[in-house]
Amino acid sequence: MSTNKYIDIASTIQVIGNIYKNVNILDNDNYTFIEEDFPEEFHRILFGTIYNLHDLGAKSITINAIEDYLRQRPKAYGIYQSYKGKEYLEKIAKTVTFSTFDYYYNRLKKMTLLRMYDKAGVDLSWLYDTNNIFDTKKKQVQEDWLDNTPIEQIAETINNRIDEIKIKYVDNANDEFIQAGKDISELIENFQKRPEYGYPLYGPLINTITRGARLKKFYLRSAATGVGKTRAMVADACNVACNEIYTQDKDGQWKWIENGTKEPTLYITTEQEIDEIQTMMLAFLSNVDENHIIYNEYYAGEFERVMHAAEILSKSPIHIKRLPDFSIKDIENAIKYSCHEYGVKYVFFDYLHTSMKILTEVTSKTGIKGLREDNVLFMISIRLKDLCNEYGIFIMTSTQLNADYREAQQYDQNLLRGAKSIADKIDLGMIMLETSNEDREALKNILTTKGYSDPLIKISVYKNRRGQYKNILLWCKANRGTCRIEPMFVTDYNYHLIEIDDIDIKIDKNITTSAF
Repeated sequence: MSTNKYIDIASTIQVIGNIYKNVNILDNDNYTFIEEDFPEEFHRILFGTIYNLHDLGAKSITINAIEDYLRQRPKAYGIYQSYKGKEYLEKIAKTVTFSTFDYYYNRLKKMTLLRMYDKAGVDLSWLYDTNNIFDTKKKQVQEDWLDNTPIEQIAETINNRIDEIKIKYVDNANDEFIQAGKDISELIENFQKRPEYGYPLYGPLINTITRGARLKKFYLRSAATGVGKTRAMVADACNVACNEIYTQDKDGQWKWIENGTKEPTLYITTEQEIDEIQTMMLAFLSNVDENHIIYNEYYAGEFERVMHAAEILSKSPIHIKRLPDFSIKDIENAIKYSCHEYGVKYVFFDYLHTSMKILTEVTSKTGIKGLREDNVLFMISIRLKDLCNEYGIFIMTSTQLNADYREAQQYDQNLLRGAKSIADKIDLGMIMLETSNEDREALKNILTTKGYSDPLIKISVYKNRRGQYKNILLWCKANRGTCRIEPMFVTDYNYHLIEIDDIDIKIDKNITTSAF
């Protein structure tokens, strides 16, 4: 057997024994198991056999069933016999009690956590010293702490210790005052070589306003229910991650057109199912109405376009993570994991709101009950902005609007539902609204003289850090069925036309987009 120091045999016995006696435990979503929970090969064979028999439909587990299963696997059966598996199971079946299952399950998972940190080379003797046989008082204190501390807090305690070292010996290494002119020529030269533009977002004019999806920047695009904030976000995510899109070329011909460099992208959905996001992505890429896909009612050529879009999506570095009931830690972990595992640089989080899990988490951390929604949302926005800087990534999210938007004349952070303070941390703030009858009347002259089609959506840009365009409205044509919202022209809030160029950001495959 293994000599790993973070193994609790009693916990292993109780967990395996209880599941052996009551295999329905595996149907309980509160309990999850991974191979690493059982470092001893014998225990891994026992648990794996029980798990697989249950997966095959067994309602109860017997020694005969276990041995029949293992006889088909000679190596595993040999190990089972060498440890006298039958006698072992008979013995533990008499010693386990279900009333203590939760305690031993939690302890088993805590040991797995400690082993994984130990395997990564982290010395945990300061937290739980298995080699301590002399200082019984210290040993008891550590045992009590381990038993009474949730696994999430144990992980956080270890991570905080690592962060303290990083802060002390890395982050502060260059923490010094500089003369204002230091390296100023190089800064100017860098802007000459690579102006501050990010990866292009979808649609005309929007990249003139935003200068694209810039790394280390945090964008917020809010909207009332049903306007299309999710669809607009799906379009931007696909525009960044996919290198082909079915659209019109400069001559007005519809065709598949190259669309950039396939940047690693994460899409986090909170309310929609994953397949709902997938059909939106297919609709956007193929320019086929989503309803045609859902109801299998294609016009001529559409099915072929959807299948090509599916092939593009399958080959694109875009991942979807569903977080229906999330905490701040869940968001953070999803982003960190995708950055490490997939090299993600662009994150689209739909959408920012409170949940029971967040409220519980924040109450636990702060010790303050009844925190207002605006406090909680502000805390989330602070963490998202920190992650932008920490990982050098771009994040876009959205929020709902409060009821005031129906009568508003100025569309800014005061319309954000829950917390206008969210806008304090963002680099770009936008609000999407449907065009009203009053808008159409005020725009009549512009639409007539310029020949624009009737805009269905207006986008207010109320904050644009380090940008020249703000307190403006982008008037857009929209096809929600294909997730395509495309600005046509720009006015100020008084409907005066603003002439701006439509900047076309060219992507050099050999140069990373600006991280300023």
